[in-house]
Amino acid sequence: MTGLAFDPVLPWPILAALAALALLVALWALWRGLRGWLWRGLAGLAAALALSGPALQSGTSNKLSDIVILLDDRSASQALPGRSAQTDEAVDELTRRLEAIPNTEIRRVTVGDDDDDGTLLGTALSRALAAEPEARLAGVINVTDGLLHDMPMLPATAPAPVHTLLTGQPEDWDRRLVIEEAPTYGLIGQSVNIRLRIEDQGNVPASVAGQPARLRISVDGDNERQLDLPPGVPLDLPITPEHAGQNVVSISFDAPEATPPELTDRNNAAAVQIQGVRDRLRVLLVSGEPHAGERTWRNLLKSDANVDLIHFTILRSPDKLDMVPVQEMSLIAFPTQELFMERIRDFDLIIFDRYSVQGILLPVYYENVRQFVEEGGAILVSAGPEMSSVESLNLSPLGAILPARPTGRIMSGPFLPQLTDEGMRHPVTSGLPGAPSEDEQDGHWGRWLRMSQSIPSPNAQVVMKGMEDEPLLILNRVGKGRVAQLTSDQVWLWGRGFEGGGPQLELLRRIAHWSMKEPELEEEALLADVSHDLSVTVTRRTMKDSAGPVRITGPDDFAHELPLTEAGPGRFTAEWVPPGPGLYRLVDGDITRVIAVGPAAPREFEETVATPDRLEPLAGQTMGGVLRLSDGVPSIRTVREGRPAFGEGVGGDWIAITPREAETISGQTHRPILPDWAWLLLIAGLALTGWLLEGRGWGRPATPDEQA
Repeated sequence: MTGLAFDPVLPWPILAALAALALLVALWALWRGLRGWLWRGLAGLAAALALSGPALQSGTSNKLSDIVILLDDRSASQALPGRSAQTDEAVDELTRRLEAIPNTEIRRVTVGDDDDDGTLLGTALSRALAAEPEARLAGVINVTDGLLHDMPMLPATAPAPVHTLLTGQPEDWDRRLVIEEAPTYGLIGQSVNIRLRIEDQGNVPASVAGQPARLRISVDGDNERQLDLPPGVPLDLPITPEHAGQNVVSISFDAPEATPPELTDRNNAAAVQIQGVRDRLRVLLVSGEPHAGERTWRNLLKSDANVDLIHFTILRSPDKLDMVPVQEMSLIAFPTQELFMERIRDFDLIIFDRYSVQGILLPVYYENVRQFVEEGGAILVSAGPEMSSVESLNLSPLGAILPARPTGRIMSGPFLPQLTDEGMRHPVTSGLPGAPSEDEQDGHWGRWLRMSQSIPSPNAQVVMKGMEDEPLLILNRVGKGRVAQLTSDQVWLWGRGFEGGGPQLELLRRIAHWSMKEPELEEEALLADVSHDLSVTVTRRTMKDSAGPVRITGPDDFAHELPLTEAGPGRFTAEWVPPGPGLYRLVDGDITRVIAVGPAAPREFEETVATPDRLEPLAGQTMGGVLRLSDGVPSIRTVREGRPAFGEGVGGDWIAITPREAETISGQTHRPILPDWAWLLLIAGLALTGWLLEGRGWGRPATPDEQA
């Protein structure tokens, strides 16, 4: 290849101005009749040409091939019935036809999907365009269903036609469940709303269009309720979290029966996880006569910002005659009528700390406390010597629900609190730091000095024992509520560090929170922890010696039995990897737990009907086309740049690429037309010739005087 090239010394506008000035000077000289006008003009033009740096450029040109990007969408929505076969056929046929076009290369790009972000086709297309030189790009062909989830990353235009070949069928349709609003947290016992609707997409059959869907709603797999909801109608669904921790709300409907069937039922269900939280734990603490550990419970409860505490201390019994006016004994009179009759159900927990029956509370008040527990409340009794006296709470109507009956014997002397076999398993005491074993005479805990001998109820759980292996901490369930009893008032010794102390605050915290039904302290529980990689750790907590297997059911009639292995006293665990995202139900005996592994309806299945809407603007900007593969794989042509690149011919639809005819040049040489000195001689010669013609009269007829 040989051609003329320029390497200007001055910018082109200045050179153009010099050339124009030379022409103007020549024209002015012609107008004045000067015979050297032509040579002066040529000298000016030669000077402008010399400054433009003309040179002969020669080299060997190599033609480059055209590049066509073939983007292949292999996301989860492309696995719906019929689409995989369409995609395979289209990709194979397009590859064959493109390879038949001379001087054409194919860049194959395969797009998968992300569990969280869906199909990132826009990102993949932008990266593919950036990786190829614009001068060689002849076209882009996308084989996809058009369901991309990163529209902002889609390029606004491209240097070549962009075509989209849509998979799917014109008669495709789908019905899906849409969760518009869902709370993350909810107060226990207070209703929260989930806003949802049913949406129909695509070519819905007449037998289904407008027909309501039968919704199935359950919380933690229990108490399923049903209601009918027409498509397109928003519904505010009230849900009441019943317990602390995760409340899984499962919402689903059965796939409607129609021909053809809907594309998938993966988007017919949703799981909403609502974290149940207490507004504030309301605790009533009633202390009997002052003693060394009186402030133990108060300090514990006041240290928790989520606890509203009301504390009363009985400073003097009614039968004590010391002539001191009542108004001088307390700042606030004990409002027994209000607390134990009118507002008792405002509390979550009532604690009796060394309280004795002194005639302050009427029998009807104790009866109200008993009903309060049976209806779901909780009491905790921290007993001292008064429990073994004639003023014992056991002799009041409250004794019917206490977990242990005192024998009347006060046991004095140092003893080391220890965990029983049940205590090793029970979450209230299991894993307490520094717990001594049964074989140890001295553990990491300090000793206590006094306790009352008690006989536990048949259904009660003795989790700690003291002197002579007598019950020290007894737990029991009564109706819907819970009762805990400490048969010693010496727990404060741990707080004072006596003989090294012990886990006083942790033990009392666990007792209080177990009484208030905190889920992490349930002795019979089935837990499932879903990690970031969607693997599941299943933990069965039980007071039994064995547990499992856990039966697991899930989407697409999935069923599996998961054996458990013992990980510690009362704890059995197993690792499990679900086959895919969705809602799974775990069942072990009477305990059921529902977990959501990933989204119940992954983003790929939120919308399933193929649509051209998201890729049509890009195709229009580049003069490309959007065609359906259900009409067949289009043929491929070549057109000039700037011409429409798709259409319908005699043999069917066609799409086109634009050959770019790009080339590279090798062995290139650059040689000036004239050296600088030659340009200087040429310009000087032309200027001198013009001057001589005008000054010497060359080239004009002689005058009469000159002839003479």
